[in-house]
This record gives sequence, C-alpha cells and structure tokens, in this order.
Amino acid sequence: MNAINKIPESERYARCIQTSKRVRWDVDEDVIRGRRFDNTHKFLPDGLSLADAFTTLTADEKRFVSQIQGRTYANIFGLVERFINAKVLELSHDHWFGDQVALEALVRFSDEELKHQALFRRIDTMVSDVLPEGYRFDIDPNAVARAVLGKSTWAVLALTLDIELFTQLHYRQSIEPDTELSELFKDVFLYHWKEESQHAILDQLEWVRHDSGLTSEKRDQAVDEFIELVAAVDGILQAQAKADAGYFAAKCGRAVGEAEARAIEAAFLKAYRWQYIHSGAQHPHFGKVLSSLITEDQGQRIQAALATLQ
Repeated sequence: MNAINKIPESERYARCIQTSKRVRWDVDEDVIRGRRFDNTHKFLPDGLSLADAFTTLTADEKRFVSQIQGRTYANIFGLVERFINAKVLELSHDHWFGDQVALEALVRFSDEELKHQALFRRIDTMVSDVLPEGYRFDIDPNAVARAVLGKSTWAVLALTLDIELFTQLHYRQSIEPDTELSELFKDVFLYHWKEESQHAILDQLEWVRHDSGLTSEKRDQAVDEFIELVAAVDGILQAQAKADAGYFAAKCGRAVGEAEARAIEAAFLKAYRWQYIHSGAQHPHFGKVLSSLITEDQGQRIQAALATLQ
C-alpha cells in the first residue's frame, strides 16, 4: 500500500479498473463450482474463531463453533456491504460530470459489492443445509444501512476502509494458510479478497478526497460519529454472540450449565470483537491513514473508545 501512495490519483483509479477487469469472477462458475459444504471441516480458522478461548469445549465442539462463526461471518459481510454499496453509489455522484475514470471505478466497485451480497446470501443457504436447524441472524441489513448512512460520509468511509482492510488481513494471515478449513469456504474468501483489495484503495482515495473539503469542526464531529458507529457495530456483535452461543448450547449434543453458557457467550463476543473491530483498528495501514487526517486528541478519543470493547 505504501508504494501505491506515490502513484498519481487518476492513475490509481485507472489501475483499480484494470485489476477489476483482470480478477472478475462468477459466483457459480468460479467460486461454488457445484460443491457443497462438509461439516467435517472447520469454516473459520482458529486465528479468527479464537478457538482457544472456548476452554471447556472438545475439538469437535470447537469445530462446530467455527462453523457457526463461519455462517455469521458470511452474514456480517452481507450486512455491511449493504451500506457500503449505498455509500459508493452516493459518492459516484461527485464524479458524474467530472473524472469519468473515477466514476467507472466506483460503478465497478458497486457492481462487485452487489455480487458479494448475493454470494453471501447463497452461502448462508448452503450452510443451513449441513448445520442443525435453529441458527438465527435477525439483524435487518436495510435498517442497519439506514442507521449507518445517517452518519457523516467521513465516518462511514472510515468504518468502510477499516472493514476492507481487515477483510484482506483475515484472508492472508488466517484463512489462506489453514489446511484444515473447508476448501469451499476458503475459496469464497479467496475470491472475495481479490476484489476487496481494490475496494480498499478506492475507499482511501474517496475518504482523503472527502476529508480535504471539511472544516476542523466538521471533522471533529465526524470523529465522534465514527466512534458511535463502532459502538453500534459492537451492539450488533453482542446480540449475535448471545444468539450464536444459545444456538451452540441447544445443538451441541450435551447439557450446558449456566456458568459454562456465560463463558461460551463471552468467548463468542471476544472472537467477534477481534474479527470485526480490533483486527481492523490495529491494522497498520488503517492507523497510518487515520492518523494523517486527525489530531492527536482525536486519536486518543478513538483509542479510549476502543479500549472499552475488550
């Protein structure tokens, strides 16, 4: 990412288009290829599921946890891509009568995000075929999108870049190297990663472009809104950790006592906070871009808010 910062802005949009054309893939022909999920394999690697935090569970139970988390992982990405796509389409308006290369890059971004949403809906259905009934993901993507888009563009783009960057980190560091994962699940995130890599570049370009037109007061307000968005994400994670822990307890095949149930829920929440908040907030490139736009005091406010989510 550092080297690409030296490339002129117009060329960076053009390169994203070139890469988009080169890595373009189809859900059925390239990703699924007639395969089904197999519940003898993990869906998420230990580095994301934080399997070691589930101290009372057997190896088979930890594999079940990885499958539950894998289904939620797909659903969370489908959720966030709803508001990301809406924001990208909104930003494209700024280029309608200007840089047509930038406009094409954002239109391609939007098209790919729509495809990703369709992929993750498909994955949820396919996973439901091999896991016990009773899983719930009751979060309304449209309601979340409306709430997120009610915040400033600066705050939404900060959250979006965070998400795009941790997507890449998760694949490179945890998903790709794990030989025990479902090959189908691994391929889902291989192809997702191929397009998200370009989305992160476009997110940064648009965030920096938007930031350049803000007053200090507006940016300070936007920092607070970014903190509010992170807190809202955590609220979603708390609700889903509770739902997923309850599903595990009901379907794991043995009795789970009250104390163990609380520990399992806490472990789910710890894993989800790592996956969707801390792994992005700690990403070096996100920190570099964020710190270039904000003051030291604003950075301390963000860090203080993150510190409460442990």
